Amino acid sequence: MRVLGIDPGLTRCGIGVVDVAPNRQATLVYVGVVQTPPESPLAERLLAVSTGIRAVLVEYRPTAMAVERVFAQHNLRTVMGTAQASGIALALGAEHGLAVGLHTPSEVKAAITGYGAADKAQVGAMVARVLGLDAVPKPADAADALALAICHAWRGSAGADFDTRPASPGATQSASIALTPAQRAWRDAEKSTAKRRVSP
Repeated sequence: MRVLGIDPGLTRCGIGVVDVAPNRQATLVYVGVVQTPPESPLAERLLAVSTGIRAVLVEYRPTAMAVERVFAQHNLRTVMGTAQASGIALALGAEHGLAVGLHTPSEVKAAITGYGAADKAQVGAMVARVLGLDAVPKPADAADALALAICHAWRGSAGADFDTRPASPGATQSASIALTPAQRAWRDAEKSTAKRRVSP
């Protein structure tokens, strides 16, 4: 699957596209950042973000989109800008008929590094490792966008490879073989969440 990851922001909006094979091998397709000057009118900044995302959608034709879920921050101005950029991304995803997944930063960190409280340097290093890159994509917004795309692709295959339902008689467990530590951590987190949902 080809996934477009969006790390929303007004000053810097990270955009990353990856191809992920059924065996979870990920390949870099595109990475970039849309930047807008803080002194520009809000409408112009949002238009620039929209134009940048749309151009990537048209050129690379992803089959899915992942956007970082907006969460509350002490800086209201920052979270408002992030929410506005996120809305642009969600609308463009719908415009192009894509199913859009929203992922929290901790979900992405757990998927990529196996640790939900990893810092940006750790996430960037793992993104470079997963994609076989010689260097961590810069700035951090670019690496975060790629991490979102990888997280979404790995989670999207959960139904086949991270299935928590009891195996049928004679079924093999080969689907769980060759998972990376990060993927195993994600699978275990999914199982734990499922158990909590069914607990009385």
